[in-house]
This record gives sequence, structure tokens and C-alpha cells, in this order.
Amino acid sequence: MVNNAMTADFLRSAYGGESMAHMRYLIWAEVARKEGFKNIGTLFEAISYAEYVHANNHFNVLKEQKGDYTVPAGGVFGVGNTVENLQGAIDGELHEVEQMYPVYLNTAELQEEKGAKRSFHYALEAEKIHAKMFKESQEAAKNGKDYDLEAVYICSVCGYTVLDEAPEVCPICGAKKKVFKEFK
Repeated sequence: MVNNAMTADFLRSAYGGESMAHMRYLIWAEVARKEGFKNIGTLFEAISYAEYVHANNHFNVLKEQKGDYTVPAGGVFGVGNTVENLQGAIDGELHEVEQMYPVYLNTAELQEEKGAKRSFHYALEAEKIHAKMFKESQEAAKNGKDYDLEAVYICSVCGYTVLDEAPEVCPICGAKKKVFKEFK
């Protein structure tokens, strides 16, 4: 249960932003594949799932808060080529890493909201990885190359993202390897 209105508002906003990122990355995955960047398409699809995990976590922390709410959430809009779409992804992830989640996490800590704190922490740590992977992908795409990967693995508990092989234990949440979802 969330006891503080500010933390609840931050959870709803984060839910909205993660939900939009989930859909946006699926759209951009299609663009990447059409342009011949199969692996970048796979990366967008996999990270889309991680954003779903974050949205689901935020939503579940709020499960006892029923009702209609207007949800202000930032979102990147538009469809460009793959290099442009990756820039949109980088910008969105960096906003979450540098501005949004640190403030949300600090507020949850201050207000002693354990569920929100955990959910924001999971998202913040995963988004750092996403920004790095999108930057690497963009560098490859700028040179007309696809991103080098065999598979992408996403922790279904926290959204931790790793290339080529899932770890035995998630370094963010401690979940076992069996809960990782594979994208090829």
C-alpha cells in the first residue's frame, strides 16, 4: 500500500512513461528490421519487454489505489530512421537515469515507501544498461552495421538486461536465471 500522495503520483507517472516506452520500442523495432538491422530490432523488442516489466512493477505497487487518474508522463514521439529512433531512445533513457528516477527514488526513500523504492530502484538500474546498449547500437547503425549480439536476456522481475547469456543470479534483484526471458 502506498501511503503518500507524492509517491503515488510518481508511480503513476513512471507507469505512464514506461508504458509508452514499451509501445514505442515495439514500433521502432519494426523500423529497424525493415531497414535491415535485425539485431537492433531484437534489442528494441527486448528492451520493450523490460519497460513492460517496469510498468507492471509500478502498477502493482499501486494495486490498492483504485480510481481514475490523469497521468502526466514524458514521452518521445515520432518515427524516424533507426539512427534517429535510437537517439530518441537514448534521450528517454538518459532522462530517466539522470533526472526522473533519482528524484522518484529519493522521494520514496524519504517517505518510507518500500514497494515504490524497490520498483524505482529496479527501473533506474536497468535504464542505465538500456542507455548504454542503445548508444552502442546507434554507433553501429551510423556506420551501416547491425548491433553485434546473439541474444538479449531480460529479467522478468526487474528488467535487468544482458547480452548473449543470462547470469545465474540477477545482479539487481537476485532472481534466478530461470526467470530471464530470451530474445533472438
